[in-house]
Order: sequence, then structure tokens, then C-alpha cells
Amino acid sequence: MYTAHPETRVGHIHLKVANLDRAIGFYRDVLGFELQQQIGDQAAFMSAGGYHHHIGLNTWESRGGTPPAPGHTGMYHVAFLYPDRPALAQALKSVIESGVHLDGAADHGVSEAVYFSDPDGNGIEIYRDRPQAEWPREADGSLKIVTERLDLRALLAEAA
Repeated sequence: MYTAHPETRVGHIHLKVANLDRAIGFYRDVLGFELQQQIGDQAAFMSAGGYHHHIGLNTWESRGGTPPAPGHTGMYHVAFLYPDRPALAQALKSVIESGVHLDGAADHGVSEAVYFSDPDGNGIEIYRDRPQAEWPREADGSLKIVTERLDLRALLAEAA
């Protein structure tokens, strides 16, 4: 059986969107990603920190489309990892101030996560990992990922 190299990472995601300008506005104004390139009303590439792209948005097969119906296959959500709790708090503050409805939030022991959707119904998770030394483990050493209540007020108090 093949085992992926331990330094393998998810590099970027491409999302089908119905309206490119609306999607750019959301990922730029709510989540703070920078527009790196736009190809008319067909595609855009956005990133954090000047990378070529973390997010590709396109209307090639979806212009004017609707989100997939519940109960169908497809992406559950994309997750954006923030470097620390204050950075996650600042992102959450922007999401809330933008009027985006939160779908949920959880303390998973290994991470803290907040869930919502973009204007096209694509699920989004913003999260931060705890240091590995703090991850909860079973007696045999295996991970014990949990779903507990995340105190959003305490998290928001850490926003810069």
C-alpha cells in the first residue's frame, strides 16, 4: 500500500460558482484573500500572502447555477487553517460583521473550528490547530478527536 509523503499538503481548491464577482467579493471582503488574477467573468485566482493561488473560482460549468441539493455527493467543506487563535478570531470577527450566518462551531480537541457557507452554498470551515503536544489521546496513544462546544465569545475576545 502506498503512503503519502509526510510533507504532502493540500495546495489549492477550485470552486464552481454561479457569479464570479459575487464570489470574489465574498472571498476578498469577508475572508480577506487577495485577488491574484482574474480572467474576465470566467475565473479568478485568490490567495493569502501573495501565493499564486489558494482558491480558484470559476463559472466554466456553473454560471447562473444553483447549489447542489442536500443528500448528493460533492465537497462537504473546504477548510482554511489559521496560524493561531488571534488570527482565527480576527477571521471570525470579519465573518460575523459581514452578516454571514454561522452553521456551527466546535472544539475538536485537536483544533477549534467555525462553519458557514459561501454565497454559492460551498461549505467553509475556518480553524486553528492546537499544538500536537496538546492533542487528546486515548490510553493506547491514538488520537481522540471530539466535538465539544466552542466558546465563540472567548474566541472573539482574542480578535486584534
